[in-house]
Amino acid sequence: MQRGNECIFHKLTRTFSVFNSIDLREFRYAQAMIFAIEEINNSNSLLPNVTLGYEIYDSCTSTVGAMRAAMALSSSTIVIARTTGTFHIPIVTHFATCACLSNKNEFPTFFRTIPSDYYQSRALAQMVKHFGWTWVGTVRSDNDYGNNGMSVFEEAAKDEGVCIEYSEAILRNYPQQRITKVVEVIKRSTSKVIIAFSSQRDMEVLLEEILLQNVTGLQWVACDSWITARYLAIPRISAVISSVIGFTIPKSTVPGLSEFLVKVHPSKSPQNALLKEFWEASFACMFSQRNETTDVKLCSGKEKLAELSNEYTDFSELMSSNVYKAVYAVAHALHELLTCKQGKGHTLNESCVDKVVKYLHEVNFTTHTGERVYFDLNGDPTARYELVNWQKGEDGEIKFVTIGYYDASLPAGNGKLKLAWPAETCALSQKPKSVCSESCQPGTSQAVIRGKPICCFSCIPCAAGEISNVTDSTKCIKCPLEYWSNEDRTECILKKVEFLTFGETMGKMLTAISVIGASLTAATGLIFFHFMETPIVKANNSELSFLLLFSLILCFLCSLTFIGRPSQWSCMLRHTVFGVTFAMCMSCVLAKTIVVVNAFKASVPGSNVLQCSAPLQRLSVLCCTLIQVVICALWVSLAPPVPNRNTAYSTDKVILECDVGSAVGFWAVLGYIGLLSLMCFVLAFLARKLPDNFNEAKFITFSMLIFCAVWITFIPAYVSSPGKFTVAVEIFAILASSYGLLFCIFLPKCYIILFKPEKNTRRHIMGKMHAKSH
Repeated sequence: MQRGNECIFHKLTRTFSVFNSIDLREFRYAQAMIFAIEEINNSNSLLPNVTLGYEIYDSCTSTVGAMRAAMALSSSTIVIARTTGTFHIPIVTHFATCACLSNKNEFPTFFRTIPSDYYQSRALAQMVKHFGWTWVGTVRSDNDYGNNGMSVFEEAAKDEGVCIEYSEAILRNYPQQRITKVVEVIKRSTSKVIIAFSSQRDMEVLLEEILLQNVTGLQWVACDSWITARYLAIPRISAVISSVIGFTIPKSTVPGLSEFLVKVHPSKSPQNALLKEFWEASFACMFSQRNETTDVKLCSGKEKLAELSNEYTDFSELMSSNVYKAVYAVAHALHELLTCKQGKGHTLNESCVDKVVKYLHEVNFTTHTGERVYFDLNGDPTARYELVNWQKGEDGEIKFVTIGYYDASLPAGNGKLKLAWPAETCALSQKPKSVCSESCQPGTSQAVIRGKPICCFSCIPCAAGEISNVTDSTKCIKCPLEYWSNEDRTECILKKVEFLTFGETMGKMLTAISVIGASLTAATGLIFFHFMETPIVKANNSELSFLLLFSLILCFLCSLTFIGRPSQWSCMLRHTVFGVTFAMCMSCVLAKTIVVVNAFKASVPGSNVLQCSAPLQRLSVLCCTLIQVVICALWVSLAPPVPNRNTAYSTDKVILECDVGSAVGFWAVLGYIGLLSLMCFVLAFLARKLPDNFNEAKFITFSMLIFCAVWITFIPAYVSSPGKFTVAVEIFAILASSYGLLFCIFLPKCYIILFKPEKNTRRHIMGKMHAKSH
């Protein structure tokens, strides 16, 4: 409000008296305001020819008193802001941090030089999460300041994964029983960290009860209201809360302010009763004897403030710079108002007050200390904090040590919370552990316990095929298709690849049996070749016998193609070679059976049946074999067998196998071999009663029984056998049927040739047949 060349400046401070005793800190704030006003009045560049004045009122920390004083332009911030906002009277505060004051609909003319608690509450949540405190208790002042600040903290804590065990409200004028119950809740709790969003005076009442009940071993987290309160950081209280941590505004030294504060003296303002009260409280003296019985000394006026050590002379206290900036913000707005020109966006019918509010929104200047001062759309400054830790010095006194920073202007991705301090200098280097449940180690995941907060959980091992590779994982991750979890369930590893190899025991055994079978077959061929002119070899059609032995050698050796890592060529080779060699083998057996039957019938007198000529035998074997070759060619050309990585059958391994490609082709090959073997069996069965000495049909019949039994058994075993055992079953069927043919057809003859040469005569072989004919 301007009067001529003089403007009355109304500084709306919080409280100067507490229960009839002066509040030294608030008095220092008032002096800081006076210092800034006098500095501006002495400036030639800011508000020239204008003198700022001030009026100071006392609310006595009472809301009722604040409402009464509001009409005299003095009040606690929220009360006065609601009252004066209706009249568009601007308010600039240095201390009010309630986030509710950023609501421009309710407080349209409110400004402040201290950050909103919205940012402090979120910073506290980040800091708590940083230290791993996920299970905390909270205490707040039961007013707008505490309730709003704690509400934002609880929301931010939820986003950070921090759970709140209890939330209690206190107020300094609450009954003692209620304060006692709050402390009892704290004692019963399991959390080791308490977030106290409270005013200094409310904390003072709470801490007295904490001392009384001797509650120790807790980590206290403070808000900016009391983290740097010197009168709380005393040895008596630090015995229970020695390692407090919390945010406060950054340090800022106002040049000349400390000298100004110690030069304050009642003699300079004799009419200032408040100054006299301050002097008497500071030096425990009185300027006049108020009654005869008192023994308090008289104030001489020669006392020196510079020799005091109390809240007033605590120049490290940070809030005075906010007072300084608030005064300068108003001065800059008034300066712009007095020097404004038309055309800056203001209309002619705007009132003086409306213009001041607009100019306050446009304030943007740098103080003598280098700090930039401006307000956002909500009337708030940029939120920057220092993280302060109470640390006990060598002299036993508590020091406020800055251990980190928080800057709300930084993008969230860059990390707003900056903690940078040597571990040995931080009182939290041995920080307490405050969790509802112990961390779940990698390989396990959290399972929420019904009826409890999300921070209370049990740890369950990941299932097979799933992993968790971080601590406190909320769920296990399923491994990719060809991977499997290790034993600890901490990483996915390639599944074990399974296929029948030459190096393993089963592969070695099957290889040995195959080679032995081929060797025995070759040895049989050598015996037959050596005794080719003997009657038993001639009688068994040596050409078909050698062809049958050759096909048996191929049958034994084709089993080796089933062993080893499947590839494109090996898959096609193993099935086609198997099909063709066994078709050739069955064709030889079929031709041999026909020869036996025809030879017997031709030797009977009067028979007109012609013997099967050698070219016809070769042609029949060739034709029967070519049919199988055509089937295999069609199979390979249309849908050939291919290597396949089977992950469906087993969860912990990959089975390398040969997919048959076309099931029709696969079963056509097997079916054709079965058809040839069935024909051999029927013909041999019909010729089983031919003369014994000459009859080969009964050996063929027996070999076909073994052959058919093996392959009939093979089908269900092939379908049901897992992995490499499928291949092993197929190889076993090949070897068993081959050995059956070799032993049943050729072993009896080799026995006679080697051990019973007396029976290897034409007469012995034809004996029964001639006897029957006679």
